[in-house]
Amino acid sequence: MRHRSVADLMTPTAVSVQRGTPFKEIARLLDEFDITAVPVVDESERPVGVVSEADLLRRHDGGSGATTASDVMTSPAITADPEWSVVHAARAMRTYSVKRLPVVDATGRLIGILSRSDLLQLFLRRDHAIQEEILEDVLTRTLRLSPSALTVEVTDGVVTLSGTVVRHSLIPIVVRLCQSVDGVVDVINRLNYEHEDMSLGSPTATER
Repeated sequence: MRHRSVADLMTPTAVSVQRGTPFKEIARLLDEFDITAVPVVDESERPVGVVSEADLLRRHDGGSGATTASDVMTSPAITADPEWSVVHAARAMRTYSVKRLPVVDATGRLIGILSRSDLLQLFLRRDHAIQEEILEDVLTRTLRLSPSALTVEVTDGVVTLSGTVVRHSLIPIVVRLCQSVDGVVDVINRLNYEHEDMSLGSPTATER
């Protein structure tokens, strides 16, 4: 069961600027390519910052006399690894309040851009497709559980799990695998168990 990574969703980058790129040239590139931000790279194509529309407008309105990318960019650049999960990428965007992440290879060179709109494509997936993958791939193929023992309901990407598993320790595993399915927004755990096999203090999935 393979789930999409940053590499699957990113746009291979064709647009970047350098520290000395003029203010007006950056504005022209954003308009021409219909993008809201552009990475700033050094001589080795490694991101050193990002210039967004907001950066340009803020410096322009402030009358700061900014003339190049180095004057207006937000630095350092928050970057993503192509092997990151989409959940990891979404969490980074939320943590750092950014809308786009430059994606870099093992040497730190820019290879793509991941935007919030790229991530949103995952959450347009139909509820029935999510339910089917959980029943067939997660429960039957991966965990070898009987799908008849569990009920999986999906509404607007929110998965509700109910029913009974044999061992308590299976519950956090089921929940974690369901959370990793493309298109899942949240998992509500209402699972019960027949046998306790977790010691006191062991982490369990939060029940709601």
